[in-house]
Amino acid sequence: MTLTQAAFGTDSLLKKALLVIAGTIFIALAAQIAIPFIPVPLTLQTFAILIVGLTFGSRLGAVTLLTYLAEGAAGLPVFANGGAGLPYMMGPTAGFLLGFVVMAYLAGLAVEKGLAKGFGGTVVAAIIASIVLYIPGVAWPMFIAELTGATGKWVGSSASSIWTYWVSPFLLGDALKAVLAALVVSGGWVALRARKG
Repeated sequence: MTLTQAAFGTDSLLKKALLVIAGTIFIALAAQIAIPFIPVPLTLQTFAILIVGLTFGSRLGAVTLLTYLAEGAAGLPVFANGGAGLPYMMGPTAGFLLGFVVMAYLAGLAVEKGLAKGFGGTVVAAIIASIVLYIPGVAWPMFIAELTGATGKWVGSSASSIWTYWVSPFLLGDALKAVLAALVVSGGWVALRARKG
C-alpha cells in the first residue's frame, strides 16, 4: 500500500485524477526552483518526482509523469525555467524528461514490492531510481539525438563531456534529494499512523 492509498484511498477515478493533477502541479513548481547549469539545469524536479513515485505507486506515478510531459508538449510552461513545447522536449534534456516516467515508476514499484520500507529502504529505492534516470539522460546527447536529426553543440557529446557537464555536477544533489524525499515520505507515514492511532 502506498502513502496516498492509506491517506486518501484511490478507489475512484476522480481521486486518481485529482492526485495526478496535484502531482503535475507539484512537479512543475519544483522545476522552477533551479540553479542554472549548462546544458542541464539543477532543479528540485527530481525531488518532486521521487515523492510522487514513492507516494503514488508505480502506475499512478508513471501516469502522473506522462501527464506532466503531455502538459509540457501542449505548451504549458511546466519544465525548468518555464520551458515548454515539443522543441524544448527535443533539446538537451529530452532523455531526462522521458526518464522521469521510469524514475517515478521504479520508485513506486519499490514501495509496492516492500523494498522501500522505513527510512533506509526508501533512501536506497530513491537513489536507485535516481541512478536509472541517468541512462536515458546521457544516452540522448551521446548518440540517440544524432539519430533523430537533432542539432546543437551538445549532440554527439563525448563520454568525458557527459561526465563533466551532465553527470558529476548533479550526483551530490541527487543523493541529497533522495534522502530528503525519503525523510518526507517516512515522515508522512509516521504522521498518518499517529493520526489514525
